[in-house]
Amino acid sequence: MVKGRSLAIFLLLLIGMASFAWGADPSIDFFSDKPIPDAALVQLAPEKPAWMTIGGPIALVLFGFGLGTLVWLMIPFRQTVVDFDLRKLPVALQRGIGMTAIMFGISFLFGGFAVHYQLSLNGGAEQYFQNMGVGKLIALTHVHLFGFTTSFFLIGIPFSMHFNRLVYYQLVFPVGLVAALCDIVAWWGLKFVSGNFEYVTWFCGFVFGTCYAWMLIALIRVLFFPNVRWLPDYINDRRRNKIKQMRQQARKAVPKAPPQAD
Repeated sequence: MVKGRSLAIFLLLLIGMASFAWGADPSIDFFSDKPIPDAALVQLAPEKPAWMTIGGPIALVLFGFGLGTLVWLMIPFRQTVVDFDLRKLPVALQRGIGMTAIMFGISFLFGGFAVHYQLSLNGGAEQYFQNMGVGKLIALTHVHLFGFTTSFFLIGIPFSMHFNRLVYYQLVFPVGLVAALCDIVAWWGLKFVSGNFEYVTWFCGFVFGTCYAWMLIALIRVLFFPNVRWLPDYINDRRRNKIKQMRQQARKAVPKAPPQAD
């Protein structure tokens, strides 16, 4: 009996010491029937409503489509007077644009490796942004907004000017920028709203990556492999030649002014 009582007292002392070590409130009696005070309980955040967890990602996708449609309506496609061909630029400029496209492609691959590493390290996109501080998320947003815009600007301009006669090629540049913007907004949704924004960020990342890779491949193909021609090249050249003929005919139709007598 004495040994049993000694063991019980030892266990009670051990539990009490553990409660202090683990940060438990010493005023709480775990062996009492009294309810634990609210101040000593761990307060969990209330579950967010469905209009935020489900409606938020849907609203972001609709915002992206609405923004793209607005840009399309405000600046509709039309045949312009610009006649641009990458292969007619100075040689040094062709080499510079080609090397820039290759280096952007390499950085794009390393960006994908970084995303894969961070997601594997944190267990997913939701956990990655949940563990991220607000300050770091602000810095990450600034860096990626600037980086996405700059990279698309430098690659999208020569791409869009070379294929300026193709309607669907003129969509690649703005669609990629809209997808990049929605992707960054989805990061904040993952941080503060719901893990459902992960579907949006994966979708926007796919659209952004596809548009960017499409422009890079097109520039590299045109500059370094001019003999490799796809169907869009023939369509673009045919429309360019047709516009040239129309301009020449229009110039011939204009009557020349008679010479003025002295």
